[in-house]
Order: sequence, then structure tokens, then C-alpha cells
Amino acid sequence: MYRKKPDVDVINDVLKATMLAYPNSTFIQSLSFQYQERGGLSKKQLEGLLKKAEKIKTIPPNWRATLEAERRKRPTRYKSEAPPPTPLYSKDESVGQMISLILAKYPQHKRVLFLKSKYDHDEPLSAGELAELEKFHKMLL
Repeated sequence: MYRKKPDVDVINDVLKATMLAYPNSTFIQSLSFQYQERGGLSKKQLEGLLKKAEKIKTIPPNWRATLEAERRKRPTRYKSEAPPPTPLYSKDESVGQMISLILAKYPQHKRVLFLKSKYDHDEPLSAGELAELEKFHKMLL
């Protein structure tokens, strides 16, 4: 992390002051560990630290203002809503009509019965199967 003045670290000072005020707080301890290990805190973590710091009267107001400014500088991450589920395969009505026309004329046609079962179970028909079905349909006409 790049700092303009490396000797001035307000976030670390606020963390130390809150550790003195709340020595048994696991939240503050985890924030301090995160800050020492990774060198920064997320926007949500800064918000939590700021809420704790506002309760402590010994922390100077300029530290709180600096902490608030750092929090506002961070980007807000939004989670977009998950798109509604869409079926993997959409039935082509023309294929269903071709199958029903062929089976109306020849109800025991094994290949068309096989393609009908695939069509009914929402399995996609390959290009060769579609060509075969169209060939049977042309022979029927």
C-alpha cells in the first residue's frame, strides 16, 4: 500500500486506541491482525471500526474524520441479482409438429418414436437427427 507519509498511520492509531478501550474484543483483535498481515481493511471493516471508535471519547475527532474519509474512498461493491434460471434446451414446436404428423400416419415407426422420446424428455436433437426427421416428413408429403 502506498502512503504519502509512511510515519503517519491513523488507522493503526485508531486500532491501538480501540484495543486499549476494548482489550477483550475479538472483533478489534481480528481487525488488528488483518491490518498487520495484509496492510489494509475493507470498507465494511472500516465501518465496524468507525462505529467502535465513535463510542470511545478519548479518540480525537480528527482521527475519526480521517477514518471516515478512508472508508468513503473505498469502492462499494454491489452483488447483482442472480439471473432467473433458464432451461438448457427449449423445445422447437415445428419439430414436435413434424413428429406428430409422421406418427399420425405411421404410429409404429421406431426411429420417429425414439426421436419423440428424446423430444419429450427435453433432450436436444442433433443436426443429423433433425435432417433425418425432415427427410421422413418430406417422404410423408
